[in-house]
Amino acid sequence: MADGLYADGIAAGRLPGEDYEKNFADLHPPLDGHEARVEADRCYFCYDAPCMTACPTSIDIPMFIRQIATGNALGSAKTIFDQNILGGMCARVCPTETLCEEACVREEAEGKPVQIGRLQRFATDAAMQAQRQFYQRGAASGKTVAIVGAGPAGLACAHRLAMHGHAVTIYEAREKSGGLNEFGIAAYKTPDGFAQAEVYYVTAIGGITIERGKALGRDIALAELARAHDAVFLGMGLAGVNALRAEGEDVDGVENAVDYIAMLRQADDLGRLPIGRRVVVIGGGMTAIDAAVQARLLGAEEVTICYRRGQEQMNASQFEQDLAASKGVAIRHWLQPKRVIAENGRVTGIELEYTVLSNGRLAGTGETLTLKADQVFKAIGQSFDAAGLNGSGAAVALTGGRIQVDGEGRTSMPKVWAGGDCIAGGDDLTVSAVAQGRDGAESIHRALAG
Repeated sequence: MADGLYADGIAAGRLPGEDYEKNFADLHPPLDGHEARVEADRCYFCYDAPCMTACPTSIDIPMFIRQIATGNALGSAKTIFDQNILGGMCARVCPTETLCEEACVREEAEGKPVQIGRLQRFATDAAMQAQRQFYQRGAASGKTVAIVGAGPAGLACAHRLAMHGHAVTIYEAREKSGGLNEFGIAAYKTPDGFAQAEVYYVTAIGGITIERGKALGRDIALAELARAHDAVFLGMGLAGVNALRAEGEDVDGVENAVDYIAMLRQADDLGRLPIGRRVVVIGGGMTAIDAAVQARLLGAEEVTICYRRGQEQMNASQFEQDLAASKGVAIRHWLQPKRVIAENGRVTGIELEYTVLSNGRLAGTGETLTLKADQVFKAIGQSFDAAGLNGSGAAVALTGGRIQVDGEGRTSMPKVWAGGDCIAGGDDLTVSAVAQGRDGAESIHRALAG
C-alpha cells in the first residue's frame, strides 16, 4: 500500500523522513578528548574502589580512568579489555546507574557520579577506531572447542580460548552474529552498526570460526559436538517469550516485543516499519522500555507501559523509566492483562485488571480498565527453550527452566559448560554474560591443560 499504510491504525511512514535519523541518533554522544580528561579528573581513585567491586567483570576502573586522565586512551582500553573484551558494548548498554556509578563515592557525596560508562566508551572507541589489537592467539594447543551462540557470552568465551591457543568454532542459529547485542537492544543505544564492528574486533584475534544458520537441535546435536570437540560451551541465550495469559492474545496486532526490536534493528529504512497510533506494552523490564520508547520514536501518538506491580519492583532502572517518560511514554502500575479486545481478528484494545499485594502475593481486585490499542507488545520476560538439548545422549540438568551450572560454569554433562542468559541464576545483563563466558573459558582451559 502507499506509504506502507496498514488497517486499524497501524501505519509506516508516520513521520517526515529526516525525523527518523534524528530520533534514533546516539542516546549518549561520545566524549571528546578534553571532556574525557575533565571527567576523569573527577575520580578520587579510591583505594578500595567500590565501583570495581560493583562491576560484574571486575574492570580496574580507577586504573583505566587514571590512564585517560594522563592522555593514555589506548592503555586505558587495554585495562578494560583485559577483563571485558566487549567493553565497548557494555559501555553503551550497561545499567551503570545501578552498578559502578551507583557505587561511586561522588554519587554518595554529591549525587553526581563519575561518568564511568562514557569514559569506558571513550577509551574502547579509541582502540577500535585505531584498529589496535592488544592480544595475539596463543600457540596452537591442538584442542578444539565448540561454542553454541555468537552472543556476548559466546564471543567472550571464544576470545579467551583463542588467547590460550585453542581452536574455536561458534555455531550461531541466526544469519548474523552478535546475539542480544545485535538483535535485542534499542537502536538508539548502538547506532552505526557497532554490534557488528565489535564482532569483527573480537574475532580478529584469529582461531575463531563462526558457522551461521546452525541451530542446536535442528542442524547440530549436543552429543555430536561433545564427540567432535574437546569441550563445548553453551551460550545460546533465551529464545522463548512468555505468554500474556490473557484471553484473545493470539489476534493480529499482538506481538512479541523482542521480535519487533529485532526487526527494527535490522531495518534498512525505519520509515517503512509499521507502528500503531496507540500502543500498549505489557512488562516492566528493559525490553518493555526499549519497545515503548522506540514506538514513540517511530511516530506512535500514545504509548503506555502497563506493569502488574509497583514502580519499585520494575526491573528497568530509574534512568530507563525516566528516559521513557521524557519521550512521552506513560507508565501505569498495578495492572495485569485480562483480555485482548479485537474486531475482525485485529486488536482494538486491551482490558486490564487492577492488582494488589495480599499477604505478600499478587492478586487481582476484580476492577478493570480498558485501553484502546492498535498494537500490543508482550515484554513480560523470556524463557530458555530446552528443546535444542534433546538427543544429547546425556541429561543436562535444569533449574527453574534454565541450565544448571556449578561455580565454574560446568553443566551436568561431561565436557559441557554454559554461561549467559541460558543458565540458572543469571541476571540477563550483557556484562554478566561476558563475565560468565570469560570465566567459562578459563575453566575449560584448565580442564584441557590438566
